[in-house]
Amino acid sequence: QVQLVESGGGLVQAGASLRLSCVASGRTFGSYSVGWFRQAPGKERDFVACIDSSGGKTYYADSVKGRFTISRDNAKSTVYLQMNSLKPEDTAVYYCAAQRTFRFGTNRIDDYPYWGQGTQVTVSS
Repeated sequence: QVQLVESGGGLVQAGASLRLSCVASGRTFGSYSVGWFRQAPGKERDFVACIDSSGGKTYYADSVKGRFTISRDNAKSTVYLQMNSLKPEDTAVYYCAAQRTFRFGTNRIDDYPYWGQGTQVTVSS
């Protein structure tokens, strides 16, 4: 089992950058693939990016490709989401999630059994 805690959210202007962190507890973090999802008010939770257990494979939603970068440091049990060129439509609560069923990661919410509590990102125009 793994517990996840996100941080790094905040209020920024359009065009700014933020880096989110997802810190995991547990000694087997290196065996989990991790995904970032986001949920805007009144909308469903959507896939943003995921990274496999080794950090060698990453996948992105089309809406963030080229602007967001997911990475991980297994020695620190941490996954990062670097968000550049932020837009107002990026405003949402961002969640990290972990799973180890799908080795190379997955973009499906239901594949992730472990979730953090979320961190708010607000981008003003």
